[in-house]
Amino acid sequence: MLKQYIKAIEDNNIVSKTDIYGIITFVNDEFCKISGYSKKELIGQNHNIVRHPDVEKNKFKLLWDTIKAKNTYKDTVKNLSKNGKTFYVNTTVIPILDEKNNIVEFIAIRYDVTKEFEYKKEMQEKQRVMFWQSRLASQGQMLANIAHQWRQPLTELNLALYGIKKSAQNNKSTDLDKFYDESKKIIQNMSLTIEDFSNFFEPQKEKHSFCIKKSVNESIKLLQKIISKEMISIQTDFESVQVIGVSNELTQVIINLIKNSIEAFVKNSILIREIFISIKKVNNFVIVEVSDNAGGISKINLEKIFEPYFTSKFNSTGTGLGLFMSKMICEQGLNGSLNVKSKKNTSTFTIKLAINEK
Repeated sequence: MLKQYIKAIEDNNIVSKTDIYGIITFVNDEFCKISGYSKKELIGQNHNIVRHPDVEKNKFKLLWDTIKAKNTYKDTVKNLSKNGKTFYVNTTVIPILDEKNNIVEFIAIRYDVTKEFEYKKEMQEKQRVMFWQSRLASQGQMLANIAHQWRQPLTELNLALYGIKKSAQNNKSTDLDKFYDESKKIIQNMSLTIEDFSNFFEPQKEKHSFCIKKSVNESIKLLQKIISKEMISIQTDFESVQVIGVSNELTQVIINLIKNSIEAFVKNSILIREIFISIKKVNNFVIVEVSDNAGGISKINLEKIFEPYFTSKFNSTGTGLGLFMSKMICEQGLNGSLNVKSKKNTSTFTIKLAINEK
């Protein structure tokens, strides 16, 4: 039975043995197959013959510290074959002890996870591409918002300049000063708009502690013109809570959620338009909820809403990346979560983040 156990392990795993100095004393056929070396080339060599140069030295120090302390070591290890091909193996290294509790050798049992690792790497690359596609789409939306917010003040500025011209022709200095002051105020507001949007797209790669309330208020401020134009009432209930992350990224998520609500109001011809945003502390977490009465989300769409490139917008005007990227930001950028529920013509998006107690 013992021979059968050994055979079962050797036939289905990559097995090697070394002495206490790391010199190979045994390898099975699977080890030779994945490494590209023959048994003759391997036995008598140091086990680092398959070590990948990219792997940091402190990782091997941890391995040796663990097994020399008579403990089992487990990790996914990046190796290099004889022909220069990279492969990944889930590795378990076990120290073998004699009757006096002294280490006599080490046995390593591995199995190949190269395909799984490469698939994960491929998925990460796809996510990176979609992230930048979403960034470009967001910048396009922001430029559209700037154009919308400038349209009205440009009209007002044009009227003010016309008033200045008329006042100058009629020598009315009081009216001239009035129109001049109005023009200055309009230009200052337009300048602040540009500053707001510039700050929004400023790269902030380092995570820091920030107040969620401030980030959400920034989102509302950036969309204020379109919110007023579409006659939407935004009600808020905010607690002041600090989290770790990039405040601009959370601002982008909230902007996307509000814009989705606005588009749903228009699409579904909702007369009384209300958005409710709350920030509440629950135990060691902060819960941000964005709710609207824009008609809710169908069960079919609810199941696919966070999938990349899925969109339910009219004539495919949406990129289908907004909610997917929002979820990615919440999960990867802010170490939290983003979920949705819908009932009775209302939908609620819930962001859950860990509170920065410090």
